Amino acid sequence: MGKNLLIWTTCLCGSGQLQSGRAVTVGVCLTMKIRRPAGLPVATEPCLKRKLSVGAVMDSPVTRLPGSSSGLEAASAALSVVTELTLRKDVQLSDYTRFGIGGPADLFAETSSPAAFAQATGLCRRQTLPVYVLGDGSNVIVSDEGFRGLILRFIAKSLTREGDRIVADSGAPLESLVEFAVDAGLRGLETLARIPGSVGAAVFGNAGAYGHSISERVEQVEYFDGENIRTLDNAGCRFEYRGSVFKRHRDWLIFRTRFVLEPAGRDALRKKADEITAIRDEKFPPTMRCAGSIFKNLHVKDLPFEVAARVPEGVIRDGKVASAYFLEKVGAKGMRKGGIEIASYHANLIYNTGNGTAAQLREIIDELKNRIRERYGFEVEEEVQYVGEF
Repeated sequence: MGKNLLIWTTCLCGSGQLQSGRAVTVGVCLTMKIRRPAGLPVATEPCLKRKLSVGAVMDSPVTRLPGSSSGLEAASAALSVVTELTLRKDVQLSDYTRFGIGGPADLFAETSSPAAFAQATGLCRRQTLPVYVLGDGSNVIVSDEGFRGLILRFIAKSLTREGDRIVADSGAPLESLVEFAVDAGLRGLETLARIPGSVGAAVFGNAGAYGHSISERVEQVEYFDGENIRTLDNAGCRFEYRGSVFKRHRDWLIFRTRFVLEPAGRDALRKKADEITAIRDEKFPPTMRCAGSIFKNLHVKDLPFEVAARVPEGVIRDGKVASAYFLEKVGAKGMRKGGIEIASYHANLIYNTGNGTAAQLREIIDELKNRIRERYGFEVEEEVQYVGEF
């Protein structure tokens, strides 16, 4: 197998999966052979540029099929000698997701070292062991059966100020980045206050709120393309609404991001961030077992003409309509299946009351998608990703 040919999809929000030696479908995540595209714009500024050659690891031959106890033991033994990597077995994934849902992972590893991350993925490929890269679990639904393979987390959390710029490791919570910027008197991220998830996940999905997206402040992203650590400038990231080049190339893993901000008064920034935090806490209490909004908002221009014509102007903001508007019309509020419930005050908020399962959660999501399709003739798309078999 050539070193440029991967069978790999990954991201820090837990929306990708590595499957070595075979192609599979897991939830909505497709795993397929991917070649790294040539010609993408690459930034080479010294702040984030750092080369790491792992060609020998990624080019190792496939020698073992996944699923057997001998395969797991071999992979576990190989991973146990990787420096700066913490490895455990049979870890309950419900402890690592906002929904509090998910069965056990055969193997579970964490590292804050890019080199250890690269070495671990290479070893798993050599052992043909499935790998899923998980962030803080804020936007994932893990199967009740768990994950057969390795769950790998990149947990570096450093935040560094460089004048009017901040360099953030992908494992840092987005909320910590917002607080860091506000305390430093740097404007540009305060509208992202209280959005759950890691910095890497926020960049991956171009998180945003109140008319602003994180992409507005991204200057440079350092990422792992399966062979080397590379950098992209803002244009190279190809940001779009709730998307980026990383969402289209899930074999690229974000390690760190540099943001460019503007000096501003701390008091004004704190007031703004606190106001947004209060609004979000009322809508999505921090103790609630949920992922925030389940479905993406909709661009009016993408709706069927007859549907768009009936949408009141008052519910359109920045050319988009909240999915909750249509979900409420199909009776979403208050729906319940087992331990999974939709809030009575917000049609796009689904949460675990305490004893919900992934199967129940997927069932209620599919029911809502069917109702929208049958009544309006278009599809609503989840923001969440699925991990494991459904």
